[in-house]
Amino acid sequence: MPELPERIWSNEDWERIERGYTAADMDEKWDVFTEGEVVFLHRSWTGYGIFAATFAPVYGGGWRIASAVVERDGERYGGTDDTYDCVMLELVITAIVLGEPASEIRSRLVELIRQRPRAADAPAGVIQHSALGLRSGS
Repeated sequence: MPELPERIWSNEDWERIERGYTAADMDEKWDVFTEGEVVFLHRSWTGYGIFAATFAPVYGGGWRIASAVVERDGERYGGTDDTYDCVMLELVITAIVLGEPASEIRSRLVELIRQRPRAADAPAGVIQHSALGLRSGS
């Protein structure tokens, strides 16, 4: 991925990210697991791997995404926009895995999707649910 999230996750965030996240019902769209320093984000219904993000420690503490790849097979993932992919990667980790509100990132996602001709008037909640899904209370 040519664009990566700039966020530096704390050591505590990294520990939570390492534990991953498993969708608990049909309204949840993401399963996330970690092998070493690589975080894999898969669609929960299909099992398709969409993102693989390699994290690296940051001097002074914390973790950042050093590199990432995204699925480009249109039958597995419809994303073709680098900025959208960057936002989705950060949003899944932040909102789904960590359970943070991520209001600013959610707004960026909605703005990007509303630039598409068929989604210009779609309600923000519909856009977010369609792309991100829900997160259980776990």
